[in-house]
Amino acid sequence: MQKDIKLAIGAAIAGAVTMVAASAIAADKPAPQEKCYGVAAAHKNDCATASNSCAGSSEKDRQADAFVYLPKGLCSKLAGGTLVAPKKS
Repeated sequence: MQKDIKLAIGAAIAGAVTMVAASAIAADKPAPQEKCYGVAAAHKNDCATASNSCAGSSEKDRQADAFVYLPKGLCSKLAGGTLVAPKKS
């Protein structure tokens, strides 16, 4: 059941990103993007985190300090998504 939910969320995000990318290509200008923290799947983050040194190195799903670049406005629609990096401890 948990795997089905993750697959559905991933498909929804992929569909949204594809739609935005297709419209950006049609408009010949890149869609504005923003860092979205707390939604990346394990090993799918876009850049280094406080506890990892490079992209793709987050150790767990929805790691608070791991981010992915998403089309502007999408992050706030995702459960657990935030535009603000967590404070370092």
